[in-house]
Amino acid sequence: MTHALLTGRDPFEAVWAAGSLLLGAERRRGRLLAAAVATHLVVSLGWALVLSRALPDRRGVPVGALAGLAIAGLDLGVIGRRLPRIRALSQLPQLADHVTFGATVAAVIAARRR
Repeated sequence: MTHALLTGRDPFEAVWAAGSLLLGAERRRGRLLAAAVATHLVVSLGWALVLSRALPDRRGVPVGALAGLAIAGLDLGVIGRRLPRIRALSQLPQLADHVTFGATVAAVIAARRR
């Protein structure tokens, strides 16, 4: 969102894109927002579950960051390139979000394993 504001883009662009995963070409923002919340929750929890099973006990945060990068490759490169609203997003902020997600999940998992 910060990147969008700094570059003059719609700060909700990623929200509308996430909502379009469930609703396709829907334009009504209220419906897109609801779909985006549901989509993001399910996808994030799904990836967090995968990471909780796959991440090593040691050096989890750096490996989590790399896992976030791999997830970005799948989410944005394989799946997202087929979807116009995902494809239209600025890639660098999306990559940064995925890497941060992976590192954060890894840090939470590491703290819970102690």
